[in-house]
Amino acid sequence: MKKLDANFFRRDVLVVAPELIGKILARRYENGKVERYRITEIEAYRGEEDLACHASKGRTTRTEVMYQDGGKVYVYLIYGMYHMLNFVTSVELEPQAVLIRGIDGFDGPGKLTKHLLIDKTFYGEDLASSERIWVEDDNFPAKFTTGKRIGIGYAGEWEEKPWRFILSSK
Repeated sequence: MKKLDANFFRRDVLVVAPELIGKILARRYENGKVERYRITEIEAYRGEEDLACHASKGRTTRTEVMYQDGGKVYVYLIYGMYHMLNFVTSVELEPQAVLIRGIDGFDGPGKLTKHLLIDKTFYGEDLASSERIWVEDDNFPAKFTTGKRIGIGYAGEWEEKPWRFILSSK
């Protein structure tokens, strides 16, 4: 399998997101064991104009990594208990990211990060050079459906964007 390089992520989130469906998320644990999971569901968040995107409130300490070149990990905590795993896309100063919502065997972003032992120490990690987390391409011919994003009722018309991508065939 081929590890995705930074250039894969340095494109618009609406190009990267559907191409991430069906790719392999690899995680190496402290004991050296590597586990691989197919990415089954993601959501795209596209810049300061997207009211569902954290960058819509501007550049902050929390969102700083989103303003860097694509290929970095953006992790944040919600409800004081769940870490959310995101991959930054696009280029410097264009804050975009993909939320990983599902992988084989784990539906829901909180469940998958708990299983993968993802925490804030992953914030800013470079997916191209990391020894702990990366994405691989095994040339799987993924088919997917789209839908509106979940849990963003506050975002008005942005909630209706069909920017959730779900693997429909294995």
